[in-house]
Amino acid sequence: MALRVPTQKNLLGPLAISVRWILGSLVGTRKPFNPSASVASRVSSLSNLLRWATYNSKPSDVGTRLFKQFHHELKKSANRHGELYHETFRAISLKKGRLLSHATTMAASQQYPLEPFPLLDQLAHEPSRVQVSNVALPTLDRLEATIPAGLDAKSVGSEWFKSFVAAVDKKDASAASELFLEDAFWRDMLSLTWEFRTFQGQKTIAKFLSATLDESGFSKLTLRSDSVVLQPIAPDLAWIQGIFDFKTKVGLGFGIFRLVPTSSGQWKAYMLYTNLEGLKDFPERIGALRDMVPNHGQWPEKRRREINFEDSEPAVIIIGGGQSGLDVAARLKVLGVPTLIVEKNARVGDQWRGRYEALCLHDPVWYDHMPYIPFPPNWPTFTPAPKLADWLEFYAHSMELNIWLSSTVQTVKEVPGKWWSVTVKRGDGTTRTFTPRHVVFAQGFGGGTPITPTYPGMGTFKGKLIHSSLHKSAKDHVGKKVVRIAHDIARDHYEHGVEVTMYQRSSTAVVSGKKGLPILFNGVYWEEPIPTDLADRISASFPNRFLRVLHRRVTNAIAEADKDLLEGLKAKGFRLTFGEDNSGFFPLFWKRGGGYYLDVGASQLIIDGKIKLKSGGQISHFTEESVVFEDGSSLPADVVIFATGYGKPLNLLKEVAGEEVAARTKPIMDLDAEGEANTYWRFSGVEGLYHMMGNLALCRFHSKHLALQIKAKEEGIHGKRYED
Repeated sequence: MALRVPTQKNLLGPLAISVRWILGSLVGTRKPFNPSASVASRVSSLSNLLRWATYNSKPSDVGTRLFKQFHHELKKSANRHGELYHETFRAISLKKGRLLSHATTMAASQQYPLEPFPLLDQLAHEPSRVQVSNVALPTLDRLEATIPAGLDAKSVGSEWFKSFVAAVDKKDASAASELFLEDAFWRDMLSLTWEFRTFQGQKTIAKFLSATLDESGFSKLTLRSDSVVLQPIAPDLAWIQGIFDFKTKVGLGFGIFRLVPTSSGQWKAYMLYTNLEGLKDFPERIGALRDMVPNHGQWPEKRRREINFEDSEPAVIIIGGGQSGLDVAARLKVLGVPTLIVEKNARVGDQWRGRYEALCLHDPVWYDHMPYIPFPPNWPTFTPAPKLADWLEFYAHSMELNIWLSSTVQTVKEVPGKWWSVTVKRGDGTTRTFTPRHVVFAQGFGGGTPITPTYPGMGTFKGKLIHSSLHKSAKDHVGKKVVRIAHDIARDHYEHGVEVTMYQRSSTAVVSGKKGLPILFNGVYWEEPIPTDLADRISASFPNRFLRVLHRRVTNAIAEADKDLLEGLKAKGFRLTFGEDNSGFFPLFWKRGGGYYLDVGASQLIIDGKIKLKSGGQISHFTEESVVFEDGSSLPADVVIFATGYGKPLNLLKEVAGEEVAARTKPIMDLDAEGEANTYWRFSGVEGLYHMMGNLALCRFHSKHLALQIKAKEEGIHGKRYED
């Protein structure tokens, strides 16, 4: 039954209203409930109505208080409802434990209704299914606050910071947590927890600080006074942001706080971020710490011996020489940790060089820089894959990274006291076994193993069936009919005069490169308004669970800008999605690494009918000359190109390290309950075993986190990981 509840502008004290509403429903005096309904059905409805009560109540307002007020309200109604009161209350009492548990659980996560976005539901093939979240934006309406005219943001931020520093210096976790909003966030990357953790709520933050303030040595907090500014985000959303530096027992840290106003006029922290930047006694060997000794004629031989590890063994072996492996190796290089990359391809960059020739990145150049060597200022906004391949090769040579090409890891075995035994087979057929203390799997999505589905009749199909990873050029298919399951290769075929039909298996999120990407990256990565390192930290300072809610507004803004394009796609039968909660492609990236398209032209070709579209319906079988779908329709085809992704990330681990090690590894992909990425860049569940993956931006930023963990282990200064 659909629930219709009264709208309350003031959500600070809705309990009494909720109780009277629920009471009226139970005794049959409120629509939409039938007065003649059984008591059992009315009591059953209580569970659903409790959801609304707890969405709009503070945690202290639920639980026993709720049932005491029920008793009071029911007793007042006894004269009017007679036996119905007694029967209803008895039924409630029988279910009290379960309902109390439900109410308490709901309140603990403090559920909030999500603001509606009619345009997104109108454009989507299916409207948003998720209507609530345990995260609410700190809007002025929700906080019952205003931004005073003439606000001195620097003074407010500085005074809050002084109070925060005083509490930290006294190791007073309770006093520190009182400076936070009740549902505030603290996100830490390694500095206090040696983990990636996001804590929400005053009590959770207080518990975390009680356990880590002394243990971590969180101290010497210094405010960057020029960084404190008021940031208006929207008419109903603003905060004061400040940046600070700090130290721990072993590390140097970077922090960001964001303060919001409250109804009392006091400003409190809604978000705080702490990040491990470096190790105090083991700085990166860059800048003034670079090698200052002249090298006369010795460099070629020195590099040859280093690459072949003729005089030493690597402390770290990295499996995979794409951007993720190169970034980690570069970070470890400047930290002085001997590292070997094992790459199966013949050249660095072949992961990109061997793809189809029309492949081009859809992320802008300002988002894609690599550590230490940014792209030159004349680099194109969107990088062609062959150009990126050559850059990776140049990068590996310039950073003097040790790489064995045309080589594969045969086995990875745990050895007590030595951590790992790793056997590597080189291109010339020789093998060598190392005993590194750390192994990093950086093989990309699914270890590069393509997944090709099987359907009845494929064996009798007279045409060509290939996975997109094996497709090279549309020129190979001139004069043929091609069925393709994604965008860019379809566009490539059209531009070569090939008749192409794009088969859309499921709904897709679409963001235009012309209008959507500038909105998405504005202020951080579009035209480099701030240094890339600072942009990375500002982006990371937003907890992912908060971003998911904020991104609903961003998604709506992008949809408004892209409205003509999206309406044109929908009119052609293209199935659009904005995610199950209208947060756009943000969760799709973390969960699947796909399901979205950053449009650079294929969408308009679909609208114009230049790329034909078959949307919906699963493939049933193949005939000799066509693809037949479950709805009975068919497409004649000479070539079918599958863009069906790659195998699971754990597949290669199982292959070389065995089922037992894989079973001890934590889940990979998606986000955990706190909104942190599962396993990547952090403790995998198996000591000395790490996983690295991501786009160029994520690899740039998190490669440093992974390298710092390894360096700290190497030097014996890695602290205890915080666990609840």
